[in-house]
Amino acid sequence: MEEVAPPSGRHGAAAWASWFARRIGLAVLTLWLVSILVYVATSSLGNPVKAILGRDYLADKARAAQLTSQLNLDEPLVTRYLHWLGGLFTGDLGTSIASQRPVSELIGSNVVNTLVLVLVSAIVMIPVAFGIAMLSANYRRRRPDTVIQTILLTLAGLPEFVIGILLVAVFSTTVFHLLPAVTLVAAGGHPWDQPKAMVLPVATLVLAVAPYVSRIVRSTLLEVLDSDYVELARLKGIPERVVMRKHALLNALVPGIQVIALQLAWLAGGVVVVETLYNYPGVGFQLVDSVRNHDVSMVQALSMIIAAIYVLVNLIADVLSILLTPRARTAISS
Repeated sequence: MEEVAPPSGRHGAAAWASWFARRIGLAVLTLWLVSILVYVATSSLGNPVKAILGRDYLADKARAAQLTSQLNLDEPLVTRYLHWLGGLFTGDLGTSIASQRPVSELIGSNVVNTLVLVLVSAIVMIPVAFGIAMLSANYRRRRPDTVIQTILLTLAGLPEFVIGILLVAVFSTTVFHLLPAVTLVAAGGHPWDQPKAMVLPVATLVLAVAPYVSRIVRSTLLEVLDSDYVELARLKGIPERVVMRKHALLNALVPGIQVIALQLAWLAGGVVVVETLYNYPGVGFQLVDSVRNHDVSMVQALSMIIAAIYVLVNLIADVLSILLTPRARTAISS
């Protein structure tokens, strides 16, 4: 069948704009539903004023009344939610109960720290995962492939906190004692000011995510390597390394991008455990600390930030998948 060329000009641009508008609409709808869940969940945990004041709740009536007014607890739940949602749209994330400072001032540097941690982990993880997948596919059904798959399955079965504890035991105790067990940041500084402090958090995230990406990419590579056009390339005398790099790998990019996006989106939530384990000053560590201090405003804002990162990463992955898949581009434009 003759391939139909995608329409160009105004019609194609309109189709792309319509598709992108639908994806943006779904992303906004998702975030709105998440905002409802977050607000209802935090509101159903009990009286935050009582949790904050503890034994002084009954004794200090004035303080209790002040906090009740500050948190708008004297208003109906729907009214409070609408006020909070309106604040999100205007950039007002509320006031931290623990420090009495605007939430946006407190989380700014932590958001940057988390984004840097996830970005560095992704930069390390992607070539490592693709390299392992290519090596495994090249030695398929042979001993190196068996060893690699066994190691990947073992790592995939370990939670990230177990991987982190093992890395600390090996590299931060009497075994080697090469890297710091926790991230110590000076006032006004950043974790990357001391590169050694970021090695273990990055390694933990890479070891937790890379096995999934490698296995998916390997499966796609094996499927492509068994295809007719790859066999034809071999018959033409093209070296195997060129076949792997120019034919198989390019066709494995789209599934790889999709699984990478899912894993990076998972990092937005899974980073909570890693940051807490290493005392890394990011969104995850701050979220755990806010829950411990019953800081409702901080918990709500940080939860929405994590959800926004998750939705944004998936949106970017969808766009890249469409751009790298000619059939998908044709379907949208037609």
